[in-house]
Amino acid sequence: MAGKRPEIIINCAASADGRLALADGRQIRISSEEDIARVHRLRNSVDAILVGIGTVLKDDPKLTVKEKYISGEARRPVRIVLDSHGRTPPDSLVLNGDAPTIIATDEECTAEFENAEVIRCGRGRVDISCLMAELYKKGICRLMVEGGSRVIGSFVKESLFDRLNIYYGSILLGGNGPAITSGFSSMSERDIIPLELISVERLGSGVMHTYRPVERR
Repeated sequence: MAGKRPEIIINCAASADGRLALADGRQIRISSEEDIARVHRLRNSVDAILVGIGTVLKDDPKLTVKEKYISGEARRPVRIVLDSHGRTPPDSLVLNGDAPTIIATDEECTAEFENAEVIRCGRGRVDISCLMAELYKKGICRLMVEGGSRVIGSFVKESLFDRLNIYYGSILLGGNGPAITSGFSSMSERDIIPLELISVERLGSGVMHTYRPVERR
């Protein structure tokens, strides 16, 4: 692990043509039931789950663990929203009190939220390197990044990940919806991140690929 930050696992589900959602950004079910079970087991193994404000506004996720997919009692990982300008609606499910929640904003944002702690770091947008250090200080040692594409891109461009899980579902979405590469399509050749393929596993009708970054020599 590089520096004082959590272990970071990026997890996403993509269509066979690499799309994460519909053209308007709304999610559509891509994962098989087997992959959904895997995601909840992974959620249950981490200290926190992170998404961006776009995901909250479009999909209003709970970001909790469903007990039917795990054995034993479900954990309550911290829910983290990257929300530079404090746009999380007060009736969002991430603010329902079912699990601890952190809203990460930039330093100039003065918004406060019921049932959530606010961490302010960065100017203009959240400085995710700074945020990772703050989360580590709070005892968050294992973090799951669920998206959307811009959030995934931010972590990839800064090489802030230890695992990359991509589940490819047996569906073609086409169009111009967000893709796996949408958030980092502007990377130059010198920014290329080599990966090592750790495993390939068939889950239901799709295939799960797991990678880890390879350090440059």
